Amino acid sequence: MRRRAAAVLALALCAARPAVAEPPRLSLPLDCDYGRTCVIEDYVDTDPGPGNRDHACGLKSRDDHRGTDFMLPSFAAMRTGVDVLAAAPGTVAATRDGMADTPVTPETRDAIAGRECGNAVRVDHGDGWQTLYCHMRRGSLTVRPGDRVARGDILGAVGLSGLTNAPHLHLGVLHEGRIVDPFARLARDTCDPAPGTGLWDTPLPYTPSGIFTAGFSTAVPEFDAVKSGAARVTLAGIDAPIVLYGHVFYAQPGDRLTLSARGPDGDIFRHEVSLDTPKAQFFRAFGRRAPKDGWPAGAYRGYVRLWRGDTLIATRHADITVRP
Repeated sequence: MRRRAAAVLALALCAARPAVAEPPRLSLPLDCDYGRTCVIEDYVDTDPGPGNRDHACGLKSRDDHRGTDFMLPSFAAMRTGVDVLAAAPGTVAATRDGMADTPVTPETRDAIAGRECGNAVRVDHGDGWQTLYCHMRRGSLTVRPGDRVARGDILGAVGLSGLTNAPHLHLGVLHEGRIVDPFARLARDTCDPAPGTGLWDTPLPYTPSGIFTAGFSTAVPEFDAVKSGAARVTLAGIDAPIVLYGHVFYAQPGDRLTLSARGPDGDIFRHEVSLDTPKAQFFRAFGRRAPKDGWPAGAYRGYVRLWRGDTLIATRHADITVRP
């Protein structure tokens, strides 16, 4: 009888223990076609010290990056409007609006201290779980604190507010205030051997391939200058050549790299390179000499994009100003 009573008591104690809270299952937080009209550029940094690595021990992160960056392919896409969606049901815990959609510069960096997330929405999912949506477009927010949202409800639109120089959504996932990588099943300081799993309802594809940077120069640069940043030029005269370059890593044979640039009078070039024998790291460049009467003065923007078939793998942009 004593054994039986002890067993019953043990079962009762087990039943009384609270169940471990399951994390929310997440859906795509943008109204986009992943791999065509949006792509992940940077993942949570899983390296506990200096340096960076993503959940698969790849290069697609930045030191101490605390979320997942869903990048739009162009500024034009942002102007057209791309909705930010609730990745899981919950209650709006906080919002911020009113910050300008302006690329950050060294001169404006201090002015946004403490507001690096820009215009934002934070959703509480219960049991200590929250999602944070950053860099939203000013005036686009559709929710207020206390609102209940369902999965897929519109929260606002992708913008350019806060600490960013390209239109994207930074999605942060937190549990009890701690950063959680939605792609990793394991601790943040380890590498997940099965990338693409994690908290997603539908696993998002992962590739180690990407673009470190894009930049303008006034001549085809040396690779060392590309890697160090010395090749980048942000001002040019009207008679200078305009050259766009992209620094690529882990591309696969058959991938395509497109380089395009546009100025005040429209397109100045569009070029495509087939990567038949890519190396672990390399760069490609393309440009034009100035026309006879010189380039029109003004702002120029270039895009470097890496494609695998019809799938967008990575996108980076660069800006240069032409002055007389």
